[in-house]
Amino acid sequence: MSAKLMRHQIFEQLRGDIMSCGLQPGEEVRESALAQKYGVSKSPIRDALQKLEWEGLVEIAPRQGHRVVPISINDARDILEMREILEAAAMRKIAVEGSDADLATLDEFRTTDVSDLKIYVRYNRDFHTRLGTMSGNLRQATALRTLMDNYERLCIVSLSSRQREAEAMAAALAEHNQIIDALQARDGRAAARLSVQHIRRSHVQVMRGLKKRQIVR
Repeated sequence: MSAKLMRHQIFEQLRGDIMSCGLQPGEEVRESALAQKYGVSKSPIRDALQKLEWEGLVEIAPRQGHRVVPISINDARDILEMREILEAAAMRKIAVEGSDADLATLDEFRTTDVSDLKIYVRYNRDFHTRLGTMSGNLRQATALRTLMDNYERLCIVSLSSRQREAEAMAAALAEHNQIIDALQARDGRAAARLSVQHIRRSHVQVMRGLKKRQIVR
């Protein structure tokens, strides 16, 4: 494996651990411990941490090395508000310009395992990212992908109760089906309305959960 490919893989693994909360918000991370964990030298770890610092996912901790950036209530609110704007616009565009074949592929998102939070979060990210891609606007799709990456951490941190997890995931899955129905019927106005309602319900649930967690600032 080339040094460039190995550095990229280490960056993706470390980033993935942060996004999935394998490394918790606010957790201290040291180069030596990460190098041992991933079985590499400190050099690719140092490069990955620098890139993650540029992305706003880690920050320098005085005399401690680095730490995973804590989740911020204000940042969570910004993520959800941006999703509402971008996804509503995507819905209207997809309903008019989406091909029949593309719209049919949304049927794969009609079911998922709502008993496992990590499986659901990955499914949820893939669904909303697909909608961004189907909009045909590359910048919009890239922005939505970034928002969904960060939303993944919000879900995992805010849904701490198994009962709450199952109820929230089942309700969200039903809403996804309603959105798919509207898009396949090419009703952009209904799809946009359902998307906004979906994200606003999520907003309430996420904020309620985050305010109860000590790792949130």
